[in-house]
Amino acid sequence: MQHLRQLLEIENSELAKLLRFSLYGLEATLDKARTELPLDPGAKVCDEVLQELQSLLQSKENSSFEDREDEILPPSDKLKLSRLQDAFDFDPELTHYLGNSPLQSHTDSDLWNEIQRKLLRVPEELAESWRQRALDLAQKVGAIEDNSDLYQLPFIRDEIIYPGLKGTVKAKGLCLSKQAFLKSEITPNNESGDLYLLAGFLNLYIKFIDIEPDLYHALKSLFGFDVISLHSKPEQRSQYIEALSDRFLRTQKAEESGDPLSTLRAWIDMDEAIHSLVFVPPAERYSWWGKLQQESRRILKKIADRANDAGYDVRIRQLSGLYADICALSKDDLQLDCGGVPGEVLTCLRVYARINQEESPGRVIFRSSR
Repeated sequence: MQHLRQLLEIENSELAKLLRFSLYGLEATLDKARTELPLDPGAKVCDEVLQELQSLLQSKENSSFEDREDEILPPSDKLKLSRLQDAFDFDPELTHYLGNSPLQSHTDSDLWNEIQRKLLRVPEELAESWRQRALDLAQKVGAIEDNSDLYQLPFIRDEIIYPGLKGTVKAKGLCLSKQAFLKSEITPNNESGDLYLLAGFLNLYIKFIDIEPDLYHALKSLFGFDVISLHSKPEQRSQYIEALSDRFLRTQKAEESGDPLSTLRAWIDMDEAIHSLVFVPPAERYSWWGKLQQESRRILKKIADRANDAGYDVRIRQLSGLYADICALSKDDLQLDCGGVPGEVLTCLRVYARINQEESPGRVIFRSSR
C-alpha cells in the first residue's frame, strides 16, 4: 500500500491517473460483488480491502492538490465536469432538440443530473451516444459509473433510466421502481390491467415534477392560451396534479361502470392530461420521454378497439406531420418558435376522435412556419 500511495501522490503523472482510475473501478466492482454475495467467506476481508481503497483514494495529499487546483482556476472553471458542460452546451444537434437554453447547474452533481434528464428528451440513438460520451469525460476526471444510489420514480416496472457517479464526483442516478410504486398511496387493487398503468403515470409524474424544473403543462382546462412553467408557477403545478388525479378517478369510475363509451371518453381525457406535461421544445417522439407517453396512447387505442367490438363506430387519430394537413381536425392549438421542423406538429396533446358520427377535435403544439 505504501508504494501505491506514493504513486498516487505524484502530481501531473499519467501513471498516477491510470492507477487512480483503476482503483476506482476495483472499488466499484468489489462493492457491488460484496452486496450480491453477503455470505461469501471472503466478505469480512473484502470490507477491509474496501476501507483501504477508500483511504488511498481520499488521502490528504489528493485533497490538498484539489484545493490548490481550486485556488488557481477561476470560479467558472471549478466544476470537474466543465468540459462536459461546454461540449453539451455547444452541440448543434442537441440545440436542435433542446433549444438554446444553456445548462444552469453550479455543482458537478446537479450538472450530471441536468444533462442526463435533458437527454431523456432527444432521440434515443443520440441520447445513448451522449451518455457514453458523458461517462468518458467523467472518467477522465476520476469519476465512474455507479448504479447503487438511484433516485426512485414509482412506476409499474423496474428500469435504470441513467446511472449516477462515484469517485471524484458523486451524483445520484435515476430509476423507475415498482417497489416504490407498490408503497405509494395511489395503486389499483389488481397489479395488472389498464388502470395499473394509469396509476403508474400518476405516481411517476408527481415525483418527476419535484426534480425537473424544465416541465410545463399545456392542459386546456387549466390554461388554454400558452404552455405554463410548473417551476415558476407553483399554483399551476398544484392545479395540474389535482386535474391529473381527478381524471384518474373519473377513468377508474368509468371502468367500473362497464360502459365502453364512458370508458373511452374518460381515457381520452386522461391521455390528454398525460400528454399535456411537456418540455419546451416538446420532447422528440422517439425519445425516452416520448416513448413513455406513447404507452398511454397504445392503451387508448385498445380502449377504442374495444368500443368498436361492442358495436359502436369509433375512430381516434393521433395528429402529426404538417400542421396545415391536420389543422381542420384540431382546435385551440398552441404555437412555438423553437424545436422540430417549421410548419410541423411538435406534439399531439389530445387525439382527434369521432364517436358515432360525433366529432371531437384534437389539440396540438406546432412549430411556427416562419
